Amino acid sequence: MHTRTVMLDGESLGLGDFLDVVYGRAKAELSCDAKRKMSDSRKHVESVVDESRVVYGITTGFGRFADVVISADETRELQQNLILSHACGTGPAFSEREVRGMMLLRANALAKGYSGVRIRVVDTLLKMLNEGIHPVIPQQGSVGASGDLAPLAHLVLVMIGRGKATHRGLTLSGDKALKQACIEPVVLEAKEGLALINGTQAMTSVGLLSLKAAQDFIDSADIVAGLTVEVLRGIPSAFDARLITLRPHQGAVESASRLCSALKGSRLTTSSGELRVQDAYSLRCTPQVHGATRAAIVHVHEVLRLEMNSATDNPLVVCNPDGTRDVISGGNFHGQPVSSAMDYLGLALLGSAGISERRIDRMLNPVSSGLPAFLTRRGGLNSGFMIAHYTAAALLSESKILASPASVDSIPVSASQEDHVSMGPIAARKARDIALNATKILAIELMCACQAADLLGPEMLGQVGAHTYKLVRKVVPALEQDREIHEDIEKVTQLLQAGELLAV
Repeated sequence: MHTRTVMLDGESLGLGDFLDVVYGRAKAELSCDAKRKMSDSRKHVESVVDESRVVYGITTGFGRFADVVISADETRELQQNLILSHACGTGPAFSEREVRGMMLLRANALAKGYSGVRIRVVDTLLKMLNEGIHPVIPQQGSVGASGDLAPLAHLVLVMIGRGKATHRGLTLSGDKALKQACIEPVVLEAKEGLALINGTQAMTSVGLLSLKAAQDFIDSADIVAGLTVEVLRGIPSAFDARLITLRPHQGAVESASRLCSALKGSRLTTSSGELRVQDAYSLRCTPQVHGATRAAIVHVHEVLRLEMNSATDNPLVVCNPDGTRDVISGGNFHGQPVSSAMDYLGLALLGSAGISERRIDRMLNPVSSGLPAFLTRRGGLNSGFMIAHYTAAALLSESKILASPASVDSIPVSASQEDHVSMGPIAARKARDIALNATKILAIELMCACQAADLLGPEMLGQVGAHTYKLVRKVVPALEQDREIHEDIEKVTQLLQAGELLAV
């Protein structure tokens, strides 16, 4: 149920607003100022058509056909043909949350008032969003340069009463979904089809949801690592602020502070020289590795914050100081800023996922842990967490392959009119998959740490560690003897995704 309304003005949409709408906690509407700006720019587009001026995308074809002039009485057919011809995506569909994000972001970009579309068009898009009509959009097909053309064309298909959509758990034709919600299909006028599909909203929506997953992952990773440090009898002095601030990367300072808080009151941690002089890197260097991931998240957040409040279609109706307007063609649709940022996010997540896997290995190896091999009391008869580590290793290896950057690739398209592309949607989907893999690896580390706590005595844990242990034990029992644990991994993954560990 919607508990509030997010007013779209094209300037001030934040991550919190985005998530509230995507998760159905808020509805979205156009602000009065947005409507005024949209109305002004639409008048200019109509004057271009009335005066038969040759302007790209309004009175011409698209891409390589930019030099083909279209008559005024063909503008509706031109815009509909654009949507029909560009809706050629393939592969599995985006999730409903990803689609909701695309719808919201496209509406917000148009709300800036530089795209020249009618208010009714965006109102229809927002009615669909608020009524839970979600176009079925294939994930593959966008190269991320002239915007996310194929995915957004599938979105617009439903707006014009075509394509497919999900509504109240059912998959319906676009026209039936609109009828159920009493929404009239849109008949696209000059420039409107192009304005709806010429943008970076598919990659940005996936990117924002990946960013949220990354934020939850790294905050949870500090807590999970703290529990691992406890059960491995680690040395907390490595996280001392007097040491960390001598190399004051903000992310490392924050992670070190969180680790110190997580270890307060623990009766398991040790001092240098008590059991060992110093810990292995996978414990001792946790703030530095987690901190690098944090720094990447901060950077990606800033890139996506700018992107979600930008005009990314082409051409755009710009304002002159004297109040007149011009239509200018450019490249604001090019996804390179998002593509590069998403590759960076994937790489940064991989560092923290990798160190998590190393901590798993240290807990399962009796030489480094001082605990029973694979954390089972009856080894040999039982394998314990032996193969859970294999799963973590497989997830990590897969993520390393996914981390190969997409943003460095480019394949010319449209008869080389569009001769450099970003592959931004691929970068965003890879970052999303890496974030999920990283969370599953962290879930396995958390399960191992809780099993180790059972062997040592959970009453020895500090306050944060004890709280974390209890949360896990509410959904997953201790491993007394071998059982299927694939469901356990999923349950703990969901615990992490819900941010349960963060409410300490």
